[in-house]
Amino acid sequence: MTLPSTPGTGARPGPRRRTVVAAGAGAAALSALGVPPATATPGASGTGAGAPGADHPAPAPRLGTGWQRYVQAPGSRTVRPVRVLGSTGEVRRPEALLKPGGARTVLRRPRPDAAPRWPEGTVAEASSAHPGNNGNDGTPRTYDAGNAIDGDPDTFWNDDTQGEFPDTLTVTLPAARELSGITVVSNSDGVPTDFTVDVWRDGGWSTAATVADNDVIQRAVPFGAPVSTTRVRITVTAVQDTPRGAFTRINEVWPEAVEPVEKPSVTLDFGKVVVGHPRVRFTSASDNSPGVRLAFSETLQHLTERSDFTRSDQSGTPAQGTDQFAVPAGGADWTDRKGHQHGTQVYADGLHGFRYLRITLDALASDAPAAEPWGTVEIDSVALEFTAYLGTPATYRGWFLCSDDDLNRYWYGASYTNELVTDTFRQDDVDPRNAWSASLEGLRVLHDGPKRDRDPYVGDLAVSARTLYLTHDEAADAARNVLADLAAHQRADGWIPPASINGYTLPLFDYPLWWVTCSWDYVLYTGDRGYAERHYPNLLKVLDVWYPSVTDGAGLLSKGLNGTGGYGDYAFLGRTGRITYYNANYVQALHDAASLARWLGRRDDAERWTERAALVADAVNSLLWDASAGAYLDSGTGPVRHAQDGNAIAVTSGVADAGRAASALAHLDATTQRPYGNAFMDNDTLFGGASQRVYAFTSYPEIVARFETGRADSALDQIRRTYGWMDRHDPGITHWEGIGPDGSLYEDAYTSMAHGWSTGVLPALTHQLLGARPTSPGYATWEVRPHPGSVAWAQGQLPTPHGPLRVEWQRTAASFTVTVHVPSGTRGTLALPGDSARLTVRGGGRLLWDGRRARDRDVRVAGGRVTVAELGPGSHRFTATTGH
Repeated sequence: MTLPSTPGTGARPGPRRRTVVAAGAGAAALSALGVPPATATPGASGTGAGAPGADHPAPAPRLGTGWQRYVQAPGSRTVRPVRVLGSTGEVRRPEALLKPGGARTVLRRPRPDAAPRWPEGTVAEASSAHPGNNGNDGTPRTYDAGNAIDGDPDTFWNDDTQGEFPDTLTVTLPAARELSGITVVSNSDGVPTDFTVDVWRDGGWSTAATVADNDVIQRAVPFGAPVSTTRVRITVTAVQDTPRGAFTRINEVWPEAVEPVEKPSVTLDFGKVVVGHPRVRFTSASDNSPGVRLAFSETLQHLTERSDFTRSDQSGTPAQGTDQFAVPAGGADWTDRKGHQHGTQVYADGLHGFRYLRITLDALASDAPAAEPWGTVEIDSVALEFTAYLGTPATYRGWFLCSDDDLNRYWYGASYTNELVTDTFRQDDVDPRNAWSASLEGLRVLHDGPKRDRDPYVGDLAVSARTLYLTHDEAADAARNVLADLAAHQRADGWIPPASINGYTLPLFDYPLWWVTCSWDYVLYTGDRGYAERHYPNLLKVLDVWYPSVTDGAGLLSKGLNGTGGYGDYAFLGRTGRITYYNANYVQALHDAASLARWLGRRDDAERWTERAALVADAVNSLLWDASAGAYLDSGTGPVRHAQDGNAIAVTSGVADAGRAASALAHLDATTQRPYGNAFMDNDTLFGGASQRVYAFTSYPEIVARFETGRADSALDQIRRTYGWMDRHDPGITHWEGIGPDGSLYEDAYTSMAHGWSTGVLPALTHQLLGARPTSPGYATWEVRPHPGSVAWAQGQLPTPHGPLRVEWQRTAASFTVTVHVPSGTRGTLALPGDSARLTVRGGGRLLWDGRRARDRDVRVAGGRVTVAELGPGSHRFTATTGH
């Protein structure tokens, strides 16, 4: 789920951070982080345990060999960094942080001189200033020019020009003073990159210095010669861009050029994204309470003096993007947990999702004297208390392996990504934007990401819950808890909230449909009749009360009816009216609800919903099909565009017949293919860059559609581009929330680099490539329908309430052999790939199909495939050969 950020501690909305090291950054930029260039870029699959790096490729998998080597989770809940990337300042033995009980790492920083001050009576004014606001505690905050000369580095001047330049800050002294230079102190939320410093003399302004390409927080600006002046003017013409815009922010201006003393820091790499509570064992410190600041990032690109994201960005806590700790003289075994160490000072956010950790001897000015930015700190070791589901080989109840090493890596990368979001709902580490709920506290849930938003969204469950059921089904309560909780908060008019965020009030148009589909999925995989019966009234209310209230005369859902004009969807897209995605999703939800109703014996409801689904499908085909493009329109109003979500789900939901499905997928091929996946729009009429953005969330149904329409190699190509891109790029292994132009992080540092809604490659490879899936609740019946494409062999296991369902198949140019191991209490059907007219099928030592007719009553041709029905418990082996 992508939820827009809300104001944090500064004037502009959203988290504020800056990029110091760009993708492909050179040695100079890396050196600024204290990172040796040779070690800065992770290997193709990440560099953590269980992930072979680019320089050491894994041997090709072999049929029958173990899948366990692909498992990515740490071996225990104590996770240690795998390497030191570098250090800055005065640091001794940084590598000692990797192993406890041996040598110690020492960080030392001398006490800095007091900052120079302007004389009493000095004033400041600016070309603009952002209006003030109140913090979460109600304390008024200002962003005016006077903050730049008040001697408090925690306050700042913030312009209000929304990226328009120049911005000017003018400092006026009460009397002339000789200046040899100034210092501009900013922060990572708005570093002035290009600016000039003018001084007033001889009745006019003259330039004393020009700065370009600045990327440091404390910039000393010496003048060519001392100048006697009464006014100094700083004119900013460019600033470091941030995810929420470009704006000037200056915390302090000093009346001298003061070069900063390099802060001692160590940058650690945990090898892959991890989540939990960092733990640092300090063995000793100087007696002045030296502070340390911890900055976290999922990517090296966004590792700076502040974290790529921290919940305090959204809660209003003045943590300035890092977690703080004041080290006692006797040392401490400190676990980073949310809260203040001293009264209202020295704040830490607690749990983090990250790959990289930077520890710096430093302290916020507002934390003095509880923590000081100087002294000596001795550290024995650094670790992480891993909080998420620990998916070791022993816990996997479902697994997958095939002849393609890349596909194996993507499958287990998806599983690990999903393990990171399977965690306990805790007040201290959920999204701070009014997402905490007493009804979820202490329960296992599926969050959307380990870093953010850390709130369970039902749309994300449409993918992540399937991934969970196929790997660690004993944790299925994580999905059930979320679905049941959202049902309990159903609105009186039938609308179901998408998540607990904003006190269960975030208005989304599509997510109640996902609640229906996810409820059917949960019952389908688990057979939990109690859940189905308990929440059937919720199903009736959302489908028979709320969605009819937003249905137009043609029978189509139309966003804007019944006050829904301001409702969002999974990506808060500015779409309105008849949208193919909403209506194709509606058809799917109606079919899923009908399946559940039949299982419960509610045949009238099932028939009514099935009839309605057919009417909606007809209306979509009549009113939203664009014959000139050969694809479904995104919207029936506004500029013409065609979306991945609507076209793909039109295929998977059965709205599209074979001809329309082929045409729609061909259109997506021609217009949306990118090196890093398929874009979710075919043009930029919705917003700039839409045709360059890839969501794995909406790519999943397209991949399924390609498999199911006989385009397996096309599906595999899309998988390799989408998941191969994420696998090869930092942080490696885990699957991103979204991909932007040229394969970038689509929301810069704010992007979640491990997101449950992006794990669709796992169910696609299990259900479509391997071909096994449930067809009735609790796997009472199932189907094996492989779509092998160019893959030579595959094998896997699906966990069911009755025991494991295992499938193995192998193909050659002339034959296809498959073995199905069926658990007790279940029956299923095998559909063999290939043209039935060219196949001979044998099984159990008998000829079952000779290319023209069946030799067994349970063998028939359906959809062009030879199918064998009524396969009961035990092992069944079949071989299909071409020719007769």
